[in-house]
Amino acid sequence: MPGLSGRVLVVDDNKVIRQLIRVNLELEGFGVVTAADGAECLEIVHQVRPDVITLDVVMPRLDGLHTASRLRADARTCHVPVAIISACTQYEVDSGKALGVDAFLAKPFEPTELVQLVGRLMRRGGAGASAPGDAAPVVGPTG
Repeated sequence: MPGLSGRVLVVDDNKVIRQLIRVNLELEGFGVVTAADGAECLEIVHQVRPDVITLDVVMPRLDGLHTASRLRADARTCHVPVAIISACTQYEVDSGKALGVDAFLAKPFEPTELVQLVGRLMRRGGAGASAPGDAAPVVGPTG
């Protein structure tokens, strides 16, 4: 059985967080491309053709929720699983679910949670994408 593989587009305005996510995913065999905000994500997504996209919520130019909305509205990207990786408020989680975001991971997160989440979305792929409002629960530290 081959290890994990596939391409992930990681979108976060914090360079340290982008690198942390990139390294953890690359160590597990994923190919990773990064973008610094939602506008850059939308500029490169069609060339990158990712299997999964991770988005921070608070970013300059175009935030994660607006980026998710644009990705879902585009026939070329509407099937790509999207995970929000952010310190989300309940409003942002609810808004993300309504937009069709597939999963949420709260910052700070454990690297193993990140890898498991991306692996689950990668295995599910485009064919099994959930309906809006059917997102996975928020994963993150308790307490």
